[in-house]
Amino acid sequence: MKYIFTLFVWALSLSAQQSTTASARWQITADFYGTTRYYRLDLDQRDAAHLSGTFSGTKLTGALTGGHLSLSGKADDGGDTRFDAMLQDDALTGTLSFGDPSAPPLVVPFTAILVKPLVRATPQTHEFNPTAYYRQFSPFYKPVLAANPGDTIHTTTVDAGGSDAQNIKRIAGGNPQTGPFYIQGAQPGDTLVVHIDRLKLNRNTAGSDDQLVQSALSPDLAVKTRDNNKGVTWKLDLEHMTASPDPSSEHLKALNVPLHPMLGCIATATSPGGAPPPTGDSGSFGGNMDFNEIAEGATVYLPVVNPGALLYFGDGHALQGDGELNGNALETSMDVTVTVDLISGKRLGFPRVETEMQIIALGYSGYLDDAFKDATSNMADWLMDDYKLTPSEVAQFLGVAAHYRVTEVADRNSGVALKIDKALLKNLSAPQKSQ
Repeated sequence: MKYIFTLFVWALSLSAQQSTTASARWQITADFYGTTRYYRLDLDQRDAAHLSGTFSGTKLTGALTGGHLSLSGKADDGGDTRFDAMLQDDALTGTLSFGDPSAPPLVVPFTAILVKPLVRATPQTHEFNPTAYYRQFSPFYKPVLAANPGDTIHTTTVDAGGSDAQNIKRIAGGNPQTGPFYIQGAQPGDTLVVHIDRLKLNRNTAGSDDQLVQSALSPDLAVKTRDNNKGVTWKLDLEHMTASPDPSSEHLKALNVPLHPMLGCIATATSPGGAPPPTGDSGSFGGNMDFNEIAEGATVYLPVVNPGALLYFGDGHALQGDGELNGNALETSMDVTVTVDLISGKRLGFPRVETEMQIIALGYSGYLDDAFKDATSNMADWLMDDYKLTPSEVAQFLGVAAHYRVTEVADRNSGVALKIDKALLKNLSAPQKSQ
């Protein structure tokens, strides 16, 4: 009985009411043939002899006897999943087998730790002066700073070419990132919440060019712009928050555009099971999303696939039109202030953004029509999970409420944002709050 006590007493202590069921969440670290992979195991115990739980969507049943844990279940594709492990203190050690039912099972050793309830400390503000920047959204770089949920981080970023606030080259170009920041308590399967408190321009120039990206060109326009291949410097008026080309060309002498600082890149590190993507890439982890509403006042929701989340951001733009049609926006360095938080146990498939007036679901793919589908699926999941809409209700609502924007066409992936006005959401059932 001491093993059962160790496994479940913490969950019982959380319950405000007496219950016959105790629940526990475990973070699994598996040695997948020499590569680290993280998984989540949820267990419920209803009596001393029987356990039930879930692993990657597979329902499991089993028992904990004398410190020996045995679980099994059948996945939707018919494959068997089995756990065979020993419990000692707050750790499990054993083997996990799973795989395609038509092939021999994969058997991998693992360890697992008990995920403790999130403890919220008094919020702090961290001042971080970066001395190195990174060009991959990698899980393998040492975290530069640890922050608790609710903490604020103030730091700086270099521009996409690697130049700092003094326009001094600090690193090779390609969207070098500040980070990674380790968020205490973040576990795979959680959602990282990043509130963008302040984006302050810290120099009076930005770089861009006069090209149009290939995906935006018709054959006729491609011929007309074939000689476009020069860099363009923009002068930033930080007092009036406007920009103009410097020097300006004949027909753009009076052009003076209002600035709207934004982050081109914000991401959590990808899984250690694959090669880290370069900082010019985007996907389910976020990355080089180049969405011009990731700006001051916005909140970004990112999936967590590594312990600590490992937050990166950079690629500041003083201004960018939809799609980043030049391949570069008004690229510049920035002072950045963000506040981080966590939603425990909520798994996202793609990043989401929330502004004062809208909720925004993002989708990124190599083809624009697939990005459109990803954004639509992302929003549908949001409405079904948080507002409990049925599939029929989702279709009816999106048919009258959806606003689509093309966010990115300059890089390997194209991006689409699906936006819903919060004023319309007020007419739906209240969203389900996650703790």
